Amino acid sequence: MSFRAREMYKKVVRRVGGEGKLPAELMKSVKDILPDSNVVMGRAKRGIFAGRHIRFGNKVSEDGGNKSRRSWKPNVQEKRLFSYIHDRHIRVKVTTHALRCIDKAGGIDEYLLNTPYNKMDTEMGIVWKAKIEKMYSDLAEMEVGFFPPEEEAKIKEGFDEVRAAKRDLRREARRALAKQRQLEAISAGDDQTSEVTDTKEEVSDAAAKV
Repeated sequence: MSFRAREMYKKVVRRVGGEGKLPAELMKSVKDILPDSNVVMGRAKRGIFAGRHIRFGNKVSEDGGNKSRRSWKPNVQEKRLFSYIHDRHIRVKVTTHALRCIDKAGGIDEYLLNTPYNKMDTEMGIVWKAKIEKMYSDLAEMEVGFFPPEEEAKIKEGFDEVRAAKRDLRREARRALAKQRQLEAISAGDDQTSEVTDTKEEVSDAAAKV
């Protein structure tokens, strides 16, 4: 077990209240799901990096062959990935390697389900994998009902009617708003015309007094 895995294991033991509180088989399974990598970047805990972290090496000059230490950071991108179990897009930071792995697996849900716990490499990945597995297990226990084709056609027609009614309501609301703006513009123009007329009358009265 790596140093990082041992530290995480100690944290879990402290939270549950000690080594003897849980069975040995359960604690062994906890050890098996902990990441086996030694070093993980701080920002890797906030995304899915698929094993890509900072690499260190030497920069060699072309003239004298002098070596100086340098590092290579992974190519991290912020993407919106669609989750079928959540039925929405999830914004997450991923490396390009992790993005290729997700595409190869068929989606973020399949990647989390097929990747072992000790390969998730970050606490965020472990938590997401546990949530996805729990949601899929709950979904598998749900009862599914099927409708005959006639009932499905009626349900589809009902949804189409609802969408059409919403579309008509939005169109009427836009027309009413446009009409209201037009009336406000006309009233504002009338006020300006009356102000100009009053000003002309005042000027003519002043000229007559002079």
